[in-house]
Amino acid sequence: MMRILIIEDEARIAKRIERMTRNHFEQNIAAIAICDSLQKGLVYIANHPIDILLLDLNLNGENGFDILESMVAGSFHTIIVSAYTDKAIDAFTYGVLDFVPKPFDQARLSMAFRRITNSGKTTESTMKYLAVKKAGITRLIAIKDVLYIKGAGIYSELYLQDGKQELHDKSMEMLEQLLPGSFERIHKSYLISLDQAEKIIIRPGSSYSLLLKNGEILPIGRSRYKELKRKMI
Repeated sequence: MMRILIIEDEARIAKRIERMTRNHFEQNIAAIAICDSLQKGLVYIANHPIDILLLDLNLNGENGFDILESMVAGSFHTIIVSAYTDKAIDAFTYGVLDFVPKPFDQARLSMAFRRITNSGKTTESTMKYLAVKKAGITRLIAIKDVLYIKGAGIYSELYLQDGKQELHDKSMEMLEQLLPGSFERIHKSYLISLDQAEKIIIRPGSSYSLLLKNGEILPIGRSRYKELKRKMI
């Protein structure tokens, strides 16, 4: 059951997005709300859990990019719905799931929604940063600095090349949909940047592990061994 927030200042467009959203998810909507300003949207998010945010980038002169870092750090997926197509590359860099250009139709919006329900990556990601919140402050972490990601229930633990760890509000499954193709799911609990992989270790009893360039060793799921081996050749 989806909980959805639309941040759009044009009432006609907001209602159109709401109608198309209901058409796509039908009975699978637990709640859907509309806010006509960034401030109202932030207040709503602070008080209500959501699964999907549909965000315009220009709201009564307010710049959606001013809070985009904060949005993509959340536990939900963000879809931009905007006429400012020149901002699409920047939006993907920050880690939005999709950028739906205005004017749009049911087919295009449904395409964005299907990316949420599809497992794994659907397109080649241009994401360059992961945004994390700590003590109310949002900070951007460069993807190139991420060594691997470990699932931690509804959260994810980011292990960085400098030895530090950060907690991300998105689950590992959600991050997997966003991350570049250089990241590979090697185990039910681990996503790894293949750039950091050194070699596969085969242990007695058909047990597999991955040696990283920094010396760390991570488990490899049996069902993922063949695909990982192929990609590392």
